[in-house]
Parts: sequence; structure tokens; C-alpha cells
Amino acid sequence: MGDVRDSADDLSVTAILNCLIREVARPEQCRSELDGHVTYRLPATGRLLRVRGGRSPGEPRLRVADGWRPLTFEALVALVAEELRLHTGIANTALPTEITDSRDVIAALLDARESVSPPKDLYLRSEQALLAGHRYHPAPKARGAGAPDSWLPYAPEAYARFPLAVLGVRADLVAEDGDPSALDLLGTPPPDGYRLLPAHPWQLDLLGDLPAFHDGRLLRLGETDVPAVPTSSLRTVYLPDSDLFCKFSLDVRITNDIRRLWLRDLRWLRVIDELLGTVFDDLPPRSPTAAVLADRGYRTADSGGQDAYEALAVVVRDGLWTHLEPGVTPLVAAGVSEGFPGNPLDGTTPERALTWWQRYLDHVVPPVLHACLRHGVVLECHLQNVLVCVDEAGLPVQALFRDHEGVKLIADEHRDLLGRFGPRIPAPGVTAAHGWERLTYCLVTNNLSEIAGAISERHPELDGELWRRARSVFADYATGNGDPPEIRRLLAAPHIPAKANLLLRWLDADGASARYVAFPNPLRGAVR
Repeated sequence: MGDVRDSADDLSVTAILNCLIREVARPEQCRSELDGHVTYRLPATGRLLRVRGGRSPGEPRLRVADGWRPLTFEALVALVAEELRLHTGIANTALPTEITDSRDVIAALLDARESVSPPKDLYLRSEQALLAGHRYHPAPKARGAGAPDSWLPYAPEAYARFPLAVLGVRADLVAEDGDPSALDLLGTPPPDGYRLLPAHPWQLDLLGDLPAFHDGRLLRLGETDVPAVPTSSLRTVYLPDSDLFCKFSLDVRITNDIRRLWLRDLRWLRVIDELLGTVFDDLPPRSPTAAVLADRGYRTADSGGQDAYEALAVVVRDGLWTHLEPGVTPLVAAGVSEGFPGNPLDGTTPERALTWWQRYLDHVVPPVLHACLRHGVVLECHLQNVLVCVDEAGLPVQALFRDHEGVKLIADEHRDLLGRFGPRIPAPGVTAAHGWERLTYCLVTNNLSEIAGAISERHPELDGELWRRARSVFADYATGNGDPPEIRRLLAAPHIPAKANLLLRWLDADGASARYVAFPNPLRGAVR
């Protein structure tokens, strides 16, 4: 167990340091050529912190009177808490507990992995690879402080698969929109007067003994005959036999948010889906292959107020195979970044790695820019929402985008559409400036920087060339599409936005209240 706990500590320390360095600390001394360490000053406390540099910082040491004192995980958490209390003027006892919970979850996942094997299917292996998870979140694996036996059976990182619960909903209480009819095939037909509703068993456990089960509004009809495979987002599962995704509400805080299907988002699901269909149908004829997985519709039980409505909601999402080019394998970009057995970046030569990166850029970047600059649609194209599809040689040949929940619309371009449900209903509209900021963070800071980082770990000498090629893809798009000022400003900007997840959680704000800090723009300096 000691090795497991040490590994969990190391992964958790890296996440904390990444956040601290990006959001709060100030570099005091560049990386030492002798040992690869960097010194930072914590401005609120004035303390000096020395860490191993690189993509996965570690080995934190605090400057004391007689030298550098190594910091344990617990000591680092305490140091960060003191710095943030002075930095913000606000106390927070919950976040240190949340960070420790995340560390304990990683330890439990590592322990569970010792007795199971990763999926044979390469796509599923990439979905279930994210042991460390978000590299720039202080508590990426927190599970709401529940005991491991309450969540391990549903943990993708432990290679789980499980049957879904099947409920019957009295027909007059069924609420749905779009086309959720694929749900009717996930179980035997319910009794007359009822409709079928699959449910996530973990969510049912969290909800407890609902009154609707006692008065016949809801029936327990058993389980699905085929297992569901939890994906990297936990609450979304894939049913390989049906080639279908189902996204559920899950009343657990994962990173920044309680993962419910909120009514405000469900109302807009079909509108966003129809708009995205238009966006991807309008891709230029000779553009690289890309598609979006449609969120077809949702179903829930309207059995007593908005809380119940949201709690049992399920979104039906397209499967993979109708969208994939022949002979390709989809991989979650987040899995490629973190690593898994069979990762196409492993064992590459520098030349091969550059070819892989160029193809990744060509398939991912233009569709995102097209959606925003041509249609006013901001895709949430972070690492978990992008599938890179590779051919038999492991090279990207297609990109798939998924999850409509985080999609935003530029208000000036969709004013009539955003008023569809009236002024009192929250809408996914944003200003052009906010939309571009969000896109830049998701695409460059979160996605491209992490994929480039994974390549640079294998081939450090390529770092400059990776970003020169990325800059060229943005510049080429601009040249062919009227030289949008947004791209000109992006390529000239000294900094780009990075989400401040440590401060966000310290201030107890939800993910929708994102705040950003300045991050050095890798595209600006990448000039030949």
C-alpha cells in the first residue's frame, strides 16, 4: 500500500503545483541546468518554493533557515491553504479536504487497478486512462468524499463496466425532447401505461428511497442485459453493443461542478443540436474530415418539481460507428495526453511525431475556428470533448467533437434564437469577446498545449517546431477566410487565458463562473 500511496501523493502534488505555479506563484529563478529545479516566490507569504520543473512538477521544497526542507503532500496542502487565505482574504476549510479526497481516490484507483486489466478495445482504453485527470485542477479526482465501495464499481479509471438500472415511468409523467427513442431498446417493454427510462445506479444510490417508487409513479424493472462502459466524464456511459452514449445526472462534484443535467441546459439541447448540424454540414468541401456526435434528445420523469426532473434525466448521444471513416479507431484526446498502452505517440521518431502533430492540428483546429468565426458557435473543445481518429498506422485522419452542454453562442449573431424561450430563461449566449476567450482557453491552453506537451516529453527538441506548425495552421485558416481580426490578435498576443481552477475552487465558484489568468502564448513566439 505504501507504493500506491506514494504514487497517489506524487500525482496529487503535480496537480497542486501546476495550479499554484500558473495562478499564484512568481518565478524567482529559472530552471537550474544542474538539477532541473525552479524556484518560485509565494507573494502573499513571501516564502520560497523550489520544485522539479517540467510538465509534471514535483519534489517541492520550502526554503528554511538551514536550507531546503522537503514538503510532504500534507505540508504542501497546508502551505497552499495559507498562501490562498492571505492572497484572497478568504478562509476555506473545504478545499484542503477536497484535495485530500482526490488523493485518496487516486490511491483507491491505483489499488483497484492491480487486480484488473485495461480494456482490450483501444478506444475504451483511452476513455478509461485518466488516472491523473485534469493536470491543472487541485482536486481532479475528488468523488464527493464517498467511501470507495460507493463509487469504485462505476469508476472508468478502475476499468469498470456495469449494467444500467431500468425504470418504468408512468406515461403521463414522461418528459422528453428531441429523439430519445433509442432508450426504448435498452430493456424489455415496460408494463402498459409506462415508458422505459434507464438510470445510472450510482445516481439512484445517491438519490435514496424516492417517494415515486412507493406510489407507482416509478417502477424498478431490473437491469440492462448488456453492460455500460463509463467514459472519461464518469456520468456518460457507452453501450458498445448498441453503439450509443447515455449521459446522466450525477449528484457528485467532479472538478468544479455538481454534474447534473440542469433544466436550463436541457431546454437548449435540441436547439444546439440543430445548429451544430448546420455548422458541420457547412464545412468547406476540401477541409479535413470532422464531425459532431449529436445529442439527439433527452428523457426524464416529471415526478415532482425541477429537482426530480433533473435528477433522473438522461441524454441520448450518437454512437461512433455511423460517423467514423472506414478502418479508423477513435481515441479521446485526453487519453493521448495522459498516456495508455497503445498510445500512438509512444515509440515515435521525431519525424513521425511531427507528422502526427501536423495531422492532429489539421483535423482539430479548422473546424473549431469555422464554427466560431463563420457561425458564431463556440465549441467546448477541451481534451475530453475531442476524439482523434487514427488509421492503422496510428496517424490522425478524422476528428469527432462531442457534448453540447458547454457550447456557447455569440449573442450578436444569434439574438433571435437566444430569445426563443423568453427573457427569464437562461440562454447559452455570450459576448464575442467572452466567446473568443473561452475558445482560446479550450483550444490552445487546454487542448493543443497538453498534446504538444505530451509530444515534447518524448522529443524535447521538437517544442519550437510544434508551435511553429500550430501557428501556421491558424495563419493559413486566416488567409483563406478573410483574415479575421481575432486570429491576428491571437497570434500577436503575449498571453492567452488559462482557467484558474485553484482560485475558482478556493472561492467556491462553479465552473460557469470561470476566471482566467494570463498564460504565455506559445503561438506568438513560434515564428521561423
